[in-house]
Amino acid sequence: MKRLVVALALLISIGALAQRQEGHRMHKSPKMDMTAEQMATLQTKQMTLALDLTKVQQQKVMTINLDEAEFRKAKWDEMKALRESGERKKPTTEERFEMENARLDHQIAHQEKMREVLNDEQYQTWKKLRFAKAHHGKKKMQEKGRRG
Repeated sequence: MKRLVVALALLISIGALAQRQEGHRMHKSPKMDMTAEQMATLQTKQMTLALDLTKVQQQKVMTINLDEAEFRKAKWDEMKALRESGERKKPTTEERFEMENARLDHQIAHQEKMREVLNDEQYQTWKKLRFAKAHHGKKKMQEKGRRG
C-alpha cells in the first residue's frame, strides 16, 4: 500500500513538473512574421469590408495603416532587442508616465488622421470596432492573468 502511494505521488509530481511554464513574456504573434506592408494591406482590406471605403479612402487609409504598422514593427523590434540583450529593466514612475503619455499622443494623432479620411458614419463605426477590439484584448489579458 505504501509503495502504491509513493508511486502515485511520484507520478503526480512528475506530471506537474512536465507542465509547460509560461511566465510574463511577450509572445510573438503570427502577424509579427509579416512585413509592415502585408499587415497594412490586410488591415486596410478588413476596414474596407467593415466600413465600405471608396478607392480614394482605401489609398489614404492604406498610407495611415502602413505608417502605423511600421511604427508597431519598430517598437516590437526595439523591445525584442532589449529583451535579448538583457538590458531591459523596469521603468521608473516618471519613465512609465512619459511612455504612457507618448502612447496616448500617438493614438490621438492616429484618430485625427482617421477622422480626416472617414465620413461621420464610417468614423463612428470605426470607433465602435476599435473599442470592441480593445475591450476584447483586455478581457483576454485578464483571463490569462487568472490562469497563471
